[in-house]
Amino acid sequence: MKRRKFIQNSLALSIGATAIGSLSAQTLVGNYFSPNLSASPFFKLSLAQWSLHKAIQEGELNPYDFAAKAKELGFEGIEYVNQLYKDVTEAKNKNAALKQFIAQSNTKAIEHGVENVLIMIDGEGDLAVPTISKRNKAIENHKTWVEVAAAMGCHSIRINLFGERNPQAWKAQSAESMRKLGEFAAPYKVNIIVENHGYLSSNASLVMEMLDEVNQANCGTLPDFGNFCLERENGERWGAKCVKEYDRYKGVEELMPRAFAVSAKSHDFDAQGNETHTDYLPMLKLVKSAGYTGFIGVEYEGEVLSEIDGILATKNLLLEKGKHIV
Repeated sequence: MKRRKFIQNSLALSIGATAIGSLSAQTLVGNYFSPNLSASPFFKLSLAQWSLHKAIQEGELNPYDFAAKAKELGFEGIEYVNQLYKDVTEAKNKNAALKQFIAQSNTKAIEHGVENVLIMIDGEGDLAVPTISKRNKAIENHKTWVEVAAAMGCHSIRINLFGERNPQAWKAQSAESMRKLGEFAAPYKVNIIVENHGYLSSNASLVMEMLDEVNQANCGTLPDFGNFCLERENGERWGAKCVKEYDRYKGVEELMPRAFAVSAKSHDFDAQGNETHTDYLPMLKLVKSAGYTGFIGVEYEGEVLSEIDGILATKNLLLEKGKHIV
């Protein structure tokens, strides 16, 4: 199916773009209900679907119930993760599956009064590899998700730039892919945003050099508070111990000028409810000082608290620290 025809059909099928640990878990999330929390932080709160990936992957939560769960937990916006929709990723007829994904997701978002914010794209090819044919294939795959994002009213798709270890080659290859995707996405009013997600994509200064070369208004960043690992043991991409890390506060500060979204990564909490890897107060000050007033996405990846308790603990921490920033 031709691309323009696909987006027209997708829009028609959808009902329209969304208008819109030493401490107990009970103690950690208790202040979530406190009337003393600021009712008007400088940011809005969205929920990253990855925070619920265990429940979804284990069959405890239908991914199409994401909007309902986010609303139940008190979020205004939702950030989708494409790899969690096996009905799409494993579909024999992907176009048909995507139309259903758009229609169901829009229906659920409107029903529960949450805003579709962005879609995090994984598994559609590496946009920074040396091989031109592989990059072009990845670009074409991501174009489809630009159309999907437009049909759902999302302002961005998050891409990954893993690629190789040579900084200059990585920068040139990444810039080429970002430029092509940005040019394609501009008429759809969709942004292409790269997250610090490991390897050279976690080198914030290099990422910003690359984006300066791209020089397109709809190409930017998604700063994540915790994804600044430059190198892991045995060269592993995920899972292994991080042996070299970019300074996370410096990195967020460098990435914020081109940020279209922000991810509040969390893992563990101390007895006062603070995240033990990241000091949220200076992080939020960096976000505020950049003039950012959009969504901050809660992305809990811890092992001690349950996914729900971890989500609420992170949300509570953001609101608690946010009320101290004027």
